[in-house]
Amino acid sequence: MVTGSQHESVTPHDQTITATSAAGIGNLLAAFESMADDIDLDTVLERVISAACQLVDAHYGALGVIGPNGTLGQFITVGLQDDHIKRIGSPPQGHGVLGLLVSEPRPLRLQDLRHHDRATGFPERHPQMGSFLGVPIRIHGTVFGNLYLTEKNGEEDFTDTDEKLLIALAAAAGVAIENSRLFHDSTRRTQWLEGGLNAAHELLEQPDDARNDLELIAHHALHASRSDLTVVLRDFGQQRGLICEAADGVNAGAFIGQSGADNVQLDGLTAQSPPLLLTEEDINQLLPGAPPATISTALLTRLAGTGERQFLLFGRPAEFPPFSDVDHEMVTSFTSHVALSLELLRVHRQREQEAVFGDRDRIARDLHDLVIQRLFAAGLSIQSLHKYLPDAEALERIEAVTVELDATIRELRDTIYSLRSIPQSTQTFTSSIFTLVARVFDGHDLQPVLHLAGPLDATIDPAWADHVRAILLEGLSNALRHAGARSITTTLQALPDRLELRITDDGSGFEQTPSRSGLANMRRRAELCGGTLTISSPPGRGTDVLVTVPLTSSPTVLPLLAPSA
Repeated sequence: MVTGSQHESVTPHDQTITATSAAGIGNLLAAFESMADDIDLDTVLERVISAACQLVDAHYGALGVIGPNGTLGQFITVGLQDDHIKRIGSPPQGHGVLGLLVSEPRPLRLQDLRHHDRATGFPERHPQMGSFLGVPIRIHGTVFGNLYLTEKNGEEDFTDTDEKLLIALAAAAGVAIENSRLFHDSTRRTQWLEGGLNAAHELLEQPDDARNDLELIAHHALHASRSDLTVVLRDFGQQRGLICEAADGVNAGAFIGQSGADNVQLDGLTAQSPPLLLTEEDINQLLPGAPPATISTALLTRLAGTGERQFLLFGRPAEFPPFSDVDHEMVTSFTSHVALSLELLRVHRQREQEAVFGDRDRIARDLHDLVIQRLFAAGLSIQSLHKYLPDAEALERIEAVTVELDATIRELRDTIYSLRSIPQSTQTFTSSIFTLVARVFDGHDLQPVLHLAGPLDATIDPAWADHVRAILLEGLSNALRHAGARSITTTLQALPDRLELRITDDGSGFEQTPSRSGLANMRRRAELCGGTLTISSPPGRGTDVLVTVPLTSSPTVLPLLAPSA
């Protein structure tokens, strides 16, 4: 007779299974807790892999994040030493067995992945791996990435229980990753908003003589976007493409002044258009001559509020995270803050200019209605003394005073005409420099290289601006006509105590300074500004023209009274 029920008996094998399941559930709960312990996305991803390895007792683990093009855009590993990673080289792109989970997102368990039909072998110096277990990580039905586990410890194969535990872990990982992404997106939006507000605040609060607006915008754009490089591009005009006006970040100095071909994609780009995502090929077209492998991807947007056709470029190298949807969204917000500030600045400066013009009109009226009339009356009174003074010497002095008064009246009338003939709307100094350079190089094969630095518009004296433009025009014309140069570079910078204009070329040079009227005129104009002109031109080694104008002294003619040069 048999006593007891057969289903109530527990064999040692069943006890092993029960203990294994209990341990697995315990490890699974510990993995859930570790993933929920941090909100940083990179940290969460690393903890997901570590928890997966511990959960199924795997020696190696990896998490591949699927990029927008269907390949593995980010690949994080656990178990490989740093020297192994360096020797292996570039991370996998999602081919072979790893790509199978990308194209067919369902669990995959293999006894030896090297024997699979899709296996392509390991790179040189890559550790050999046999047993394999991979599961997709889904977020709201969309595959975010895949978990890859290899080499189960103890030379065993991954079991069905391991697969079920890893599927449960992947489901929890999807929730943790989504929460982390939401937090990360919120943080990035805050950083973008703070960057735009800081840029707007500094544009509106900092004195004009202490900043360059475009350099300031590039600086704040770099930090707000967490990019490697930001560049402000301006349409050079005359169908000569774009030129870099300002830059900040890695190798920024190599971009400033460089000109490149206009991209047809930019023709329809407005301030309200979404930003363009540029490839490395697009970037090389817009910024030729830049250091190789500087940036591999970039966002480009139209910069409004400057009165010019200008663009703002955010660049990142290959090792940086790609631009996210939040970055695309917040670029428009950042440029909106900047554009509003620039428009307020423009209106403020226009009002200041109108106030100056109003003062000029008032001075002109007072000179005409009061001063000239009094001088004229004084002259008539002096002339009436002729009949009372028979002495010849006294009469000569009266005649000399009368002549001097007439000359003074004529000069005052010329001054009144000059005050009233000043145009009410003028280009900024830097805009006029760009226009001048574009006009001079029009029709020539050479591409101009122009470097502008410092608050030029705020520091240049109106009485000197025409002289500086005339010197630049003559210097560029001489280089184009006589130097036989392959490159001509113009640098104009406002330093704390002086303005420097340098024109350099790699042409033939000359042994002695030729006695040209143009060079003499350049030297004379520099002297009128209280500055100096230096020319260095060793034969066969190009020419360097340096004009230095002090900013601490005043011009010889008052700005309000100076006629156009």
